[in-house]
Amino acid sequence: MNIVELIKKKRDGKSFAAYEVSFLIDQFTKGIIPDYQFSALLMAILLKGMNDSETSALTNSMLNSGKIINLSSLKGKKVDKHSTGGVGDKTSLIIAPIVASTGIYVPMISGRGLGHTGGTLDKLESIPGFKTNLSLSESMKILKKCGTVLIGQTKEIAPADKMIYALRDVTATVESIPLITASIMSKKLAEGIDGLVLDIKTGNGAFMKSHRDSIELANSLISTAKAFDKKVIAFITDMNQPLGNYIGNWLEVYESIQVLKGKVKNDLYTLSIKLAGAMIFLGNKARSFQTGEQIAKDKIENGDAFKKFLEIVGLQGGNVDYINNPEKYSKSKFVKKVHSDKSGFIKEINTYQFGMASLELGAGRRTKNDVIDHKAGIVLYKKIGDYLSKNEIVCELHSDSRKKIKLAEQMIVDSIKISKTKPPIPKLIKKIIQ
Repeated sequence: MNIVELIKKKRDGKSFAAYEVSFLIDQFTKGIIPDYQFSALLMAILLKGMNDSETSALTNSMLNSGKIINLSSLKGKKVDKHSTGGVGDKTSLIIAPIVASTGIYVPMISGRGLGHTGGTLDKLESIPGFKTNLSLSESMKILKKCGTVLIGQTKEIAPADKMIYALRDVTATVESIPLITASIMSKKLAEGIDGLVLDIKTGNGAFMKSHRDSIELANSLISTAKAFDKKVIAFITDMNQPLGNYIGNWLEVYESIQVLKGKVKNDLYTLSIKLAGAMIFLGNKARSFQTGEQIAKDKIENGDAFKKFLEIVGLQGGNVDYINNPEKYSKSKFVKKVHSDKSGFIKEINTYQFGMASLELGAGRRTKNDVIDHKAGIVLYKKIGDYLSKNEIVCELHSDSRKKIKLAEQMIVDSIKISKTKPPIPKLIKKIIQ
């Protein structure tokens, strides 16, 4: 096979055979195909697409470029959740302990912040001492002991994905649905799971801005999961405003603690219960979604979920004193309250801008070498549909830099639109696809 001919084949809109996809991934990961040629291939895939068979073949080749975790020694179902990313989306911190406390194994491989979206690993690492860079053997010990482990992608798991994503990030080929599908599924399948719940965000704060693109991605992920004989349920959920009220790494851990303790029952709680209920259903611990949701609620009410979170933090090296007493965590040097300059209902929030403002405050990275300020972020008091009086507090900005707060404040002010009439509140769960 000739790489130039294969690039030309996809450029002309033709489909690859499984052996051709396997050849491409094998030769690229071995360093035989140079970056410039593989970049051309990625652009051809972005423009011409891939059918279901090609996407499954790509996923399989990326999956088998590394190790697949063998969880056969664990007696019980293994289920995970994947979110496509959003602002204030910290459901993994809530869902993993809820589901693990029911006896289902949750091997969760998570990512770092990407652009305007936060990352589960960065949030967890805001807990002093918490380790996410565990080896597979260390992870297995923790998984066996407490039923869940939250780690990052290791060198052994889907190395082809790491290499390909690094190219996609700098060649404007991130948005390709087949490439997104293969990237997500190669990592999730490597976990050795039986079932997967997908949380696909749609709206102005999501990577999939349109409902149509979100449905297309959901169907692609479901088709690929089925090709590997995995149970899967996809939720299309709203990201036209931040999820919950806290944005930023430790701030999101704090809100997760409040939800796990049963003290907060907002949209974050609602979505976490829905997703956990679906995982409990896939893990054969409930006969329906509704029963699974009730079990999830019970696990919060009886304290089992919070106890499990404490166990996870302790086993992964985190200081549980900060979980039991979050008020002890160090505070930002500066906290700026942002007031409304007029009265009315919040009609619209530019969620992307909120994410970028949080990054500006120090909660994210502009380059891979940037150091995150775990304390930095935003506390949002009002959301779409809420009434604001003139001079009422909309949100708080937390940062160690006055200059960063000033820049972020302007971004926040510009991203909120007020109307005289009450707007419809965005539906949190748009669609469920099985």
